[in-house]
Amino acid sequence: MKKEVEQDYVDFVTHQANSLCRTAYLLCGDWKRAEDATQEALIRLYRVWGRIQRKGSVGAYARKVVVSTTLDGLRRKSSQEVVGGDGYFAAEADTANPLGMLENRMVITQALAELPARQRACVVLRYFDELSVDETAAVLDCRPGTVKSQTLRALDKLRSHPALAELSDLAGLGG
Repeated sequence: MKKEVEQDYVDFVTHQANSLCRTAYLLCGDWKRAEDATQEALIRLYRVWGRIQRKGSVGAYARKVVVSTTLDGLRRKSSQEVVGGDGYFAAEADTANPLGMLENRMVITQALAELPARQRACVVLRYFDELSVDETAAVLDCRPGTVKSQTLRALDKLRSHPALAELSDLAGLGG
């Protein structure tokens, strides 16, 4: 790989790795598995960097690989319970109410972990990564209608989740 092209890869990783890892974490609820999925995605990206960069679809490809790697890991470990814990959310703090924000984020992470993998992926990509329906469908390799129905089902489950009933942050989701 040429030095200039390799520097572009390093720049991309420097600026996007945390975002990709956050997406993986929200999908699996386990910080170590999220880091592994992100690392695997970045390795795959490196292998095809020149081709993907020429197409101009680096971010979309990286996100798609992170999502598929994370979901594949969940399928392989489907017998294990996915539980939120220390990780992305624990590292962030709200200066106005750090304990309250941390608690809210932990509750949301727990609720996400209870969703089926495809529904969780739709919610994470649509509301946390702010992708459109079409972009989400491209990442998940499905039709936009599937994204819409899976998102609707997931939001219904999240809205009726007892631990989330008191969180005002969810009032605007999908509504």
